[in-house]
Amino acid sequence: MTVTAYDLTGRTALVTGAAGGIGRASAVLLAHAGAAVHCADRDEEGLAYTAALITRAGGTAHAHPLDVTDRSALAEAVEAAVRTGGRLDIAAAIAGIMHRSSVLETHEADLDRVLDINFKGVLRTCQEATRSMIAAGTGGSIVTMASGAIDTGAPGLLCYGAAKAAVVQLTKTLASEVGRHGIRVNAVAPGWVRTPMTARDDEASQRQAETASARMAPLGRVGEAEEIAHSVLYLASDAASFTTGQILRPNGGVAMPW
Repeated sequence: MTVTAYDLTGRTALVTGAAGGIGRASAVLLAHAGAAVHCADRDEEGLAYTAALITRAGGTAHAHPLDVTDRSALAEAVEAAVRTGGRLDIAAAIAGIMHRSSVLETHEADLDRVLDINFKGVLRTCQEATRSMIAAGTGGSIVTMASGAIDTGAPGLLCYGAAKAAVVQLTKTLASEVGRHGIRVNAVAPGWVRTPMTARDDEASQRQAETASARMAPLGRVGEAEEIAHSVLYLASDAASFTTGQILRPNGGVAMPW
């Protein structure tokens, strides 16, 4: 296996959550590797910026303003990818939100909203992408976004952690069902990563949170979105051709489960 295993030339990818953070970094890196990237997000301004970053660098990008709670919009984005690229080869379900509240202060409406985006949004994306890949008969790779919250209790992150744990179960179950079609399904579970979603309200709180997270990591620092994007690229590419149903943890060593 050589570095050409990471070459995505001629392939078509869909990335949700592409307007910023890990989603933007992943969309840009997949395009840099040669994929035509269909970028999806409800943040139209951020989405346009991501697409511009790709095209200015000589890549191919298509912007799809949509909310992952809207199945029909996701289906249309997949159909558009097939129309322009012939088939959908890669789907990276990265869109998500953060909600912080203690268990006792969590309302059912909060949980419902987070699950609708962070879990059901991933489920919808996986379903639409899988149907398209099966119909094409050429296999494919689906990458979901979990979190370090799946490995430990994180105060204030009940809704987020529960949704990400559900994503892990979805990933493993789907992988067991579609392997016979040549479709691989894997998840990335990052540790603390510096993104707009993890930002605190003020700079002092941000520094305190990052310092505390860095102290927990053997590498002694927090992660960057671009570092997580490399995990997405690996799982999307032929370098991971014998990898499915796995949870890749780029977390600085905070969690080391068997």
